[in-house]
Amino acid sequence: MNKIGLIIKQEYLRRVRKRSFIVMTFLTPLLVVALMFVPLWLATLRGDGIHNVAVIDKTGKYASLFDKTDNYLFFNSDQSLDEYRNSDRKELFAVLSITGDLMDDPKSATLYSEKQIPGDLSNYVNQILSKQLEADKLASFNIPDLAKIIDESRINFQIQTIKWGKDGSQTSSSGQLAIIIGLITTFVIYMFITIYGAMVMQGVSEEKTNRIVEIMVSSVSAFTLMMGKVVGIGLVGLTQIIIWVVLASAFLLIGSGGLIMGGIGGAADISTVQQGVAMSQQVNAAELQPGVEWISQLQSFNLGEIAVFFVVFFIGGYLLYASLFAAIGSAINSPEDAQQFMLPMMMIMIFGLYTGMYSVNNPDGPMAFWCSLFPLTSPIVMLMRIPFEIPLWEKLLSVIVLYATAIGFVWVSAKIYRVGILMYGKKPNIKEMIKWVTYK
Repeated sequence: MNKIGLIIKQEYLRRVRKRSFIVMTFLTPLLVVALMFVPLWLATLRGDGIHNVAVIDKTGKYASLFDKTDNYLFFNSDQSLDEYRNSDRKELFAVLSITGDLMDDPKSATLYSEKQIPGDLSNYVNQILSKQLEADKLASFNIPDLAKIIDESRINFQIQTIKWGKDGSQTSSSGQLAIIIGLITTFVIYMFITIYGAMVMQGVSEEKTNRIVEIMVSSVSAFTLMMGKVVGIGLVGLTQIIIWVVLASAFLLIGSGGLIMGGIGGAADISTVQQGVAMSQQVNAAELQPGVEWISQLQSFNLGEIAVFFVVFFIGGYLLYASLFAAIGSAINSPEDAQQFMLPMMMIMIFGLYTGMYSVNNPDGPMAFWCSLFPLTSPIVMLMRIPFEIPLWEKLLSVIVLYATAIGFVWVSAKIYRVGILMYGKKPNIKEMIKWVTYK
């Protein structure tokens, strides 16, 4: 036990003391946020140039509908389409040709350009013409103020969802928030297993290539060496996630505090804020402003249970896959050899990820149920279902199956590890690795 403790300590300290670990631990959340929002911000940036679009309207009904936008300048033209097609005018970007009444023939409108038509241009044209066709269609019924009647009859209704507590209490609930919680926990486990499982395989492979392992196995057993590496690297990942959770909680507290102060007190003085706090104690959760309503909805979830099962499936899933990664790392002689063994595992994990994402619309469906029991996909799929409060026996059964399978995989991987770690020069295959398990 002391030996495995020393290996765990050595693996853990060797990695957390690296400058790269410290930098990436604090930089990764910023990179994730940047990857989410920077593309959206870049997509909103407009170019300096304005493209000219000629409108050839044979009917005279539609040309006046098009206004200048940030990117396009529409102008009415009396030239023919052939003249524009044979013209060398490079300042013209596109031609909109309308040859007949669109109510009679919707295909009478066509956009022409020497380049692929951008989505914003076609969307703008579709929006303008669709709005006009809708107005023409309503006018054809000869009902006074029909458009106004239809516009006033449009209602955007959203049902209020309330969760009953066992003590009869009521809290505002949200299916969207359940999806967000499930997606976050599922994605964290998927990324953790992928990144740190691969790190286990890489570490084992490097020690085998450098012949360091030959010295190490003379002092400790192969099983002790493998488990020390798996647990040590797992603790490194757990440390990183704990830091991320602390940082995220701090940002959420700061952000929610700002929302509450903004929603209750606004930019008023201290006395106004105090009055707002007093009033907020008398306001029902359903009457909270949208900016802070999610805080009330969050209370409808059993966050303690979600956190406990997250840790349980986190450990079980990592132990299962990391042991397999360690077995692969001990068997291969070069990183290229890992592809034939990695591909099936990655396909199963990707399948589990997509199954979990699609199960949000039917968390009690047969696909979601069986994949949350299948040990290779249960750490990913089950965490997607837990926020929807599935029966406790399903969670416990999934945990039992997962850990029983993980223990079996650890035993099989240790058998492969003890042989593969000292075997050089021979490219293994699955059949050969199965024989290693039977060796005594």
